[in-house]
Amino acid sequence: MTYTENFCNSQTIGAKGLAEREDEFRRALRDADCVIVGAGAGFSAAAGQEYGGERFTRNFGDFAHRYGIEDMYAGMFHKFGTEEERWAYTARHVLLNRFENEDSTGLFKLLRTLLTGKDYFVITTNVDGLFGKSGFEAERIFEVQGDYGYMQCGHGCHDGLYNNENLVRKMASSTADCRIPSQLVPHCPKCGGRMELHIRKDAYFVEDKEWKAMIERYLSFAEKATKGRALLIELGVGFNTPTIIRFPFERMAAYNNGVTLVRMNKDFPGSELPIGHYVPFAEPIGQVLDDIAGKVAWSVSR
Repeated sequence: MTYTENFCNSQTIGAKGLAEREDEFRRALRDADCVIVGAGAGFSAAAGQEYGGERFTRNFGDFAHRYGIEDMYAGMFHKFGTEEERWAYTARHVLLNRFENEDSTGLFKLLRTLLTGKDYFVITTNVDGLFGKSGFEAERIFEVQGDYGYMQCGHGCHDGLYNNENLVRKMASSTADCRIPSQLVPHCPKCGGRMELHIRKDAYFVEDKEWKAMIERYLSFAEKATKGRALLIELGVGFNTPTIIRFPFERMAAYNNGVTLVRMNKDFPGSELPIGHYVPFAEPIGQVLDDIAGKVAWSVSR
């Protein structure tokens, strides 16, 4: 068994009950000078943006039957034989999970309500745009891995990004027999090569001027946060890309006495580092946030 597998299988939330941990969460939220939210795929899934199960079979049954694809995530990495097939799948995926996903904003809006009056920043590996759709200010959202709503040159020949909503909708409505018309296949306007979604999947991911400005904004906010009383709220972040949110959050909380880390993760709620102010939850994210919202106990005694 590898170290990671062994560590993941040993995760615990300790002896404290749910009510006690929720009270600790409320006090930390009440007392925080600033809040950093770190969100992974588990948060979008908790909000209803599931990539498997009935939602997958209902929307991608034709692709599942033809290509043996088992879930939406796997479909994004399937080796389709033609660009017409690849973009037919991609367009439907992006339409469902980026442009027509308003039914998944409820949990995000609840979180935004909890942060009312707080100086906050969001860092997320998600590419579905749900934070922006739920009332979080754009200048406070760092989407590290990109955004389904944009395309880029597949070889990164330039740093231009292109809004793809109109094209995605046209592709999806024109799909027949799991393929789009050849004339809709996009090509790079500079080099004529293939286009890709603006998501980090290889060395050609474009970090444009806005991306670079956002990482500087986030790092500046994080530095300020560690100098006072800060709350880190980590939501559904596992071990797919732990170096972006999970491990940095642990380090910030472990080495700064004024920082509290609240981690919500049904599979991996524990911490690798010893943290003085640590509040883990393996319970469903929606349940915990609902409980906190039910009595955002600003009256809880210090």
